[in-house]
Amino acid sequence: MTADHYLATGPRVGIRHFTPDDCAEFTARARESVALHHPWLQPPADDDAYAGYAAKLREPLREGFLICERDGGGIAGYLTINNIVHGAFRCGAIGYGGFAHAAGRGLMSEGLRLVLRYAFDDLGLHRLEANIQPGNERSLALVSRAGFRLEGFSPDFLFIDGAWRDHERWAITSEMVPEDEAS
Repeated sequence: MTADHYLATGPRVGIRHFTPDDCAEFTARARESVALHHPWLQPPADDDAYAGYAAKLREPLREGFLICERDGGGIAGYLTINNIVHGAFRCGAIGYGGFAHAAGRGLMSEGLRLVLRYAFDDLGLHRLEANIQPGNERSLALVSRAGFRLEGFSPDFLFIDGAWRDHERWAITSEMVPEDEAS
């Protein structure tokens, strides 16, 4: 993947939209990462699931980003912005997942910072929210490092892995992104 295909780049990763050509790599990475993701999320792990997921990301109130290593272009993870509301609210809810081969290398942190800047500058959003299960320590650490603030707790919030799960509500506004990351 050449640099001109990225929406934004950092030192080690670039972000870009999903394409049909990403199916084989994405689903293989999802299958390799089942132990890392369970019970928090279940990214599409076969062709049909990927096609449905990618189709949803083309809906007007969603954006989907692959976080790719600049060295070789491999997919390190993904991040989606869902339930985008424009007008006075200018908000969206994020969901994300890193793949096992990239875990612990800081690639998701760098990718999240790029998506934040893209969402606030290019998409014109003011606020992004993340709903995270309290036991998902990696996810909580990711948003905390990015500058999100804890805003509350929602019992029985989302139906995941066969049950209604409690979630912490985290959010960040465009003003909260550190100035050195604003460019």
